[in-house]
Amino acid sequence: MRPAVRREVAGHLQVAYGICERRVCQATGFGRSSQRYRKRSDPQVALRMRLKELAAARVRYGYRRLHILLRREGWAVNHK
Repeated sequence: MRPAVRREVAGHLQVAYGICERRVCQATGFGRSSQRYRKRSDPQVALRMRLKELAAARVRYGYRRLHILLRREGWAVNHK
């Protein structure tokens, strides 16, 4: 079962039986850390898209040269 489905099942069991999260996870064998996990969105989607555009336009450029081009455009890019 996928973790997202496990979270839904555990939440349903909590509401249906009125028991705490710890008992639900113990009874079903799910990890509590995966129950509390919340997905975060990627903050650099626009940067990734621009990098892909540059790489498609300039196929022979390597990552170092593309990094320089991004910096010239004003993107805050880490050297790593």
